[in-house]
Amino acid sequence: MDRLIDGALFEKIVKGGAENLYVNKGIVNDLNVFPIPDGDTGDNMYMTIDAGATAPSDGRSDLGSVSARIAHGMLLGARGNSGVILSRIFAGIAAGLTDLDGADVNTFAGALQKGSEEAYNAVSVPVEGTILTVFRDAVSYAGSRINENTDLNGYFTDLITELRNSLARTPDLLDVLKEAGVVDSGGAGLVYIVEGMKHVIDGGEVTHAGEETVSRAKQINVDTFTEDSVLEFGYCTEFLMRLQRSKTDIDKFDINAFTELVKSMGDSVVSFLDGSIVKVHVHTMHPGEVLNECQKYGEFLTLKIENMMLQHNETVIENRFEINKEKVRKKFGVVTVASGKGLKETFESLGADAVVDGGQSMNPSSGDFIAAFETVNADTILVFPNNGNVILAAMQAADMYDKADVRVIPTKTVGEGYSALSMLDTDGRSADEAEAEAEEYAQGAVTGFVSRAARTTEMDGVSVVDGDYIGYSDDVVYSDSPDKCVAAEVLCERLDAGGCDVILLFVGENASAEEAQRVYDAISEKYKDVEIIMRDGGQPLHDFILVLE
Repeated sequence: MDRLIDGALFEKIVKGGAENLYVNKGIVNDLNVFPIPDGDTGDNMYMTIDAGATAPSDGRSDLGSVSARIAHGMLLGARGNSGVILSRIFAGIAAGLTDLDGADVNTFAGALQKGSEEAYNAVSVPVEGTILTVFRDAVSYAGSRINENTDLNGYFTDLITELRNSLARTPDLLDVLKEAGVVDSGGAGLVYIVEGMKHVIDGGEVTHAGEETVSRAKQINVDTFTEDSVLEFGYCTEFLMRLQRSKTDIDKFDINAFTELVKSMGDSVVSFLDGSIVKVHVHTMHPGEVLNECQKYGEFLTLKIENMMLQHNETVIENRFEINKEKVRKKFGVVTVASGKGLKETFESLGADAVVDGGQSMNPSSGDFIAAFETVNADTILVFPNNGNVILAAMQAADMYDKADVRVIPTKTVGEGYSALSMLDTDGRSADEAEAEAEEYAQGAVTGFVSRAARTTEMDGVSVVDGDYIGYSDDVVYSDSPDKCVAAEVLCERLDAGGCDVILLFVGENASAEEAQRVYDAISEKYKDVEIIMRDGGQPLHDFILVLE
């Protein structure tokens, strides 16, 4: 059994951790929601650990020297809050391995415990539910399971088990994570690092670390902070500063007092001393004041200041970790069917809790509906299939599902579903009343479609030519033209669009912006008393969908 870790193995597992984080850093970036967007956590943590993994060798190969070199490299390369904390974890590990040629499992576990303590000490106000908690829980759990038979493989297996368990618990400790439905980004990055380490311990090779540079963060759009914007979040300010003997007594420099000084000017402070180098991370409204005060003790080696409003305005969270976002159970929930980004967003804006992907030529299954029902925490679920070929699958799913009272409203078109949802008010209604009203409201819309014809034929008195565009409603063909815009205009006329109050025009993925504008202008000119609303539906198959109410 492999019970001993030496300098060469330690360096190799750190590189393995860096490699695995590199592969998965995009996932970590997308989880970055706490406390507010602060750069890209995955990129920051990768650049931090990679700076240690690629730190130049000084010729010494004992475990103590290698761990110290890696920790110092991380100090110099540390970026972002989680990156700085990661560097302190490895600084503590190095402290626990000082002067050692190698370490057994017990000694190595003790070094990781020092890493946890060092990380907590470096943060001015430690917050539970972050990378700090995840690492502490894992180190404690794995350490408690060590016995005379434990080898490195077994220790790392226990370490990863609790890393994952603790990471899954982070939303229970931080409301902002629970609200977003994600786990802590720094903790996730740590999981990937330790998984990469274990891959090496299991005999895996390191093929990437240090060979490629990290992907650059997304280009920041400075237009998101305008002349009328108000600075709410301040500036993320980071620097490395070398203490200067001409400015302070380095031997008597008090890092705790220095940290308190920084805390008086900002928050999210991480500050620590390594030799004569001070590392600082702070969120502040006045970075100039911080720099002026700190420069009284030394000179800056590196410096980064970023307006966090720019990052906040552009951040989009993509939850790729499977955790359940806790929801308060509602009396009514809504599931509907649509295809196309814009159409889906429209139904979501009308209050749909889940939008099943599908429609004409891509009918969802009963299983798809059941999966959607599982995401809706409601006593009664109203379902709008929005296609005649989808109604039976929805009804079958309703019969199979026993965790809620599922009522299928037999809408045959997206127009019927839109009309029903836009008018439905379930407040104070029973399930029977809500179902009856939804069915009644669905009758208040006529839906017309413009699509390319698949064959030449004669239908409803209209000569249809293969490749032309036809306008139809309720399986009746009303128009045919080589020009999709003309087909749409004639369809409106045949459907007596002038007699309605509103025409909602959904533009499909195969219609250009110019074509959409042309149709909009034509029907606006012809039906001056009708409100025309145009939206990018993004739907396939149908170049235009017209909902007449």
